Amino acid sequence: MLSSLNYFGRTDSCEKWDMIRSIRACKTAAEERSVVAKECAVLRNAFKDNDQDYRHRNVAKLMFIHMLGYPTHFGQMECIKLIAAGSFPEKRIGYLGLMLLLDERQEVLMLVTNSLKNDLSHTNQFIVGLALCALGNICTAEMARDLAPEVEKLLHSSNSYIRKKAALCSVRIIRKVPDLVEYMTVPATGLLTDKHHGVLVAGVKLCTELCQANELALQHFRKHVSSMVRVLKTVVVSSYAPEYDVHGITDPFLQIRLLRLLRLLGKGDADSSDVMSDILAQVATNTEGNKNAGNAILYECVQTIMAIESIGGLRVLAVNILGRFLANRDNNIRYVALNTLVKVVSVDTLAVQRHRATIVECVKDSDVSIRRRALELVCALVNETNVKVLTKELVEYLKVSDPEFKGDLTAKISGLVQRFSPNKQWYIDQMILLMVEAGKYVTSDVTRSLVVVISNANDLHGYTVRTLYRVFQAWGGQESLGQVTVWCIGEYGEMLVNNTNEVEGEDPITVTESDAVDVVEIVLKDPRVTSTTVAFALTALLKLSSRFPECSERIKVLILEHKRSLVLELQQRAIEFGSILTKHNDIKSALVERMPVLDEATYTAKYEMGVDSQHTTTTTVTSEPHANGHVKQTNGIGKQPDATSNLMDLLSFTDTQPPSPLKSSGDALLDLLGGGGPMDAPSSLPSSGGTDMLLDLLSLDDGPSPPASTATTSLAGLLDVDPVVINSSGDLPRNGGATKGPSAAVDPFSDLAASAMAAPSPAPGIPSIVALQTSRLKITFDFTKPPGSPQMTVIKACYSNLSSNLLTDFVFQAAVPKFIQLQLDPATGGSLPAYSNNSVTQVIRLTNNMHGQKALVMKLRVSYKVNGQNVLDQGQVNNFPAGL
Repeated sequence: MLSSLNYFGRTDSCEKWDMIRSIRACKTAAEERSVVAKECAVLRNAFKDNDQDYRHRNVAKLMFIHMLGYPTHFGQMECIKLIAAGSFPEKRIGYLGLMLLLDERQEVLMLVTNSLKNDLSHTNQFIVGLALCALGNICTAEMARDLAPEVEKLLHSSNSYIRKKAALCSVRIIRKVPDLVEYMTVPATGLLTDKHHGVLVAGVKLCTELCQANELALQHFRKHVSSMVRVLKTVVVSSYAPEYDVHGITDPFLQIRLLRLLRLLGKGDADSSDVMSDILAQVATNTEGNKNAGNAILYECVQTIMAIESIGGLRVLAVNILGRFLANRDNNIRYVALNTLVKVVSVDTLAVQRHRATIVECVKDSDVSIRRRALELVCALVNETNVKVLTKELVEYLKVSDPEFKGDLTAKISGLVQRFSPNKQWYIDQMILLMVEAGKYVTSDVTRSLVVVISNANDLHGYTVRTLYRVFQAWGGQESLGQVTVWCIGEYGEMLVNNTNEVEGEDPITVTESDAVDVVEIVLKDPRVTSTTVAFALTALLKLSSRFPECSERIKVLILEHKRSLVLELQQRAIEFGSILTKHNDIKSALVERMPVLDEATYTAKYEMGVDSQHTTTTTVTSEPHANGHVKQTNGIGKQPDATSNLMDLLSFTDTQPPSPLKSSGDALLDLLGGGGPMDAPSSLPSSGGTDMLLDLLSLDDGPSPPASTATTSLAGLLDVDPVVINSSGDLPRNGGATKGPSAAVDPFSDLAASAMAAPSPAPGIPSIVALQTSRLKITFDFTKPPGSPQMTVIKACYSNLSSNLLTDFVFQAAVPKFIQLQLDPATGGSLPAYSNNSVTQVIRLTNNMHGQKALVMKLRVSYKVNGQNVLDQGQVNNFPAGL
């Protein structure tokens, strides 16, 4: 820039260089600001005096001050005056100042439009060039519309210098006003056959811009693909412009421009792609890759080949070029290759697979950017046929990888194993190996998924627990490994001792009951584990106390050691479990039965009914993850989740954020199997007065039981919302009723069920509505308004069976917005006979806290069985009568 100033202001060398020297001599920023302020004051006075002879010199000084970052707005009008001057030196300084000191947001720029229009028609080609250069740098949309006709005329000029400048200026005009494409399309086409190198490069750039801006222009230029192919072939074969040779590569800039234009024209057009296929193969074959210019051409060629409708052999050639890039020593080239292969792998996976070994080696590169890109590409290459090989290589690298990279690598490996595992045994083996090698980098989601798979692999329970026992002998404090090991020992400890379900090729192992308890004790007392893992161990010990009677006293001592734990959750568990071991030993075996098969969909389903958790409050019948990984129902007993018992979808909770009800004030032994949630939010279910609710833990079967009563739990403390009750009806154990098992001598909820209010009669004047109707089921709502309580509405829901089949296991669930409180009484039955009308009823109580401002709204979900098949109906009630 200094040389430019010297050139433009050659007659003012003394004054200008004195200013530059004085600024450079400043030792502090304050001193520099002082010198600049004095110079700016001198310049302001000179501008006021309207000294025409020195105006261009003063503007040159001002541009130097502008480059230093100081405000120079006071000199903008001087630039416009210089542009209007007649001499070339003044115009040159004026246009340079215009481009430096102004931008398109300046209103004063409109004043220069007329001067630009005059200069575009000037007889001096250099003045025309100055005007085109300025217009191409700072023109606004309004200026582009005003001056586009003049620029379009200059595209036909006989002067190659002006044609080149006009083409570059047209690029800016098209970007500002895409509607002007039709004016530039025909002139731009003529530039593609120009013999002047500068005009040709500028013309190709203009054609590219036109194709990107308008589909009609794209169709127009597809007719001229052969002309572009001839130009590119001339450059590649016959050294079109030797004076533009770069390290032995002929005119790389023109080649790259042409390849980018051909990419646009060939995308989605088979005919154009056929025309350019041969020259693309020639460029890919003949271009040398040992120079950076050659690599740039090859990269653009690959991008073009993968974008157009090319044949398979041409795509293989492009992928092979990227494979050569991976072997380059330059990390930038390798990164570009990986980045491109990630996009290419979806187009031609087989061709990329041939370079799998090189890609895997890039995962071990010292550059973290290359490692991450290579890992992403490896994951894209994995399929059912190569998952074992690639997983083995990734796990081997995991052992020696940097700590900051292990988290990403572990997550990728676990995802690949889960997605492409050929069988459950291989999946379990790989996840155990991953927990051993990755340790703390294995997330709780991965652990939970492994527990779900283990619970569903009935024939591998014994193999899994024995494998975990063997691996645990070299345990190094890995949290995830400890959790899964104690969970499996707690569930399948007897299989470990008895060598049940041995698989082919498994080495025999001898384990005593005491050895199994030793494993849990090691985890329990290890100072490296968190309180969540300790909760796993305590639950496993409680289960082992029933499976290993000889070790029951030792287990009791280990559990009671945590009665004084500083963690409230562990303290509560120890007290509750100790109470079971000492006072309720007769029902212990029923309480600690093996968990049923877990449903993986429970952890992934969400928003099934579309209830927004920000606006809808939740209820007591939610399921929460168990400390052992299973789903815990409200009665505290692990139960296989299904469409009727799981409200996770209704309540919009994901597997990583389970709902956690508040602690009750009574004996909260219902939480004895919990512990999957965070320790700072211990979970337990409410007791009913002072009733001993241990007997309700015997609700293990799915047989008929008395209708459940209403259970009300407030989640306001956790969700910061108003408490709402959504209760399931019917005769299922999950509703809180005790089953009629041999040990269930007392129903702790019988007093509540007996005191349930009788169904009210419909109030006159409030019409009934049909809340939900399907081919099998019809639900009718009758309304009653209690006197003196305008906010409260009592609904009598009547259920009718419209089909010829018996509907069994009938369960009604509901959700309401935050401003509504909802309570459901027990239904009068759990089955609907065929063709029955209002055979089952249920009372719903709604309290609208915004009565008169917001209307009632409710979402319903009804589940039942037809001929043993589960059926789920759901809907939304928006037609409540006005005034409720």
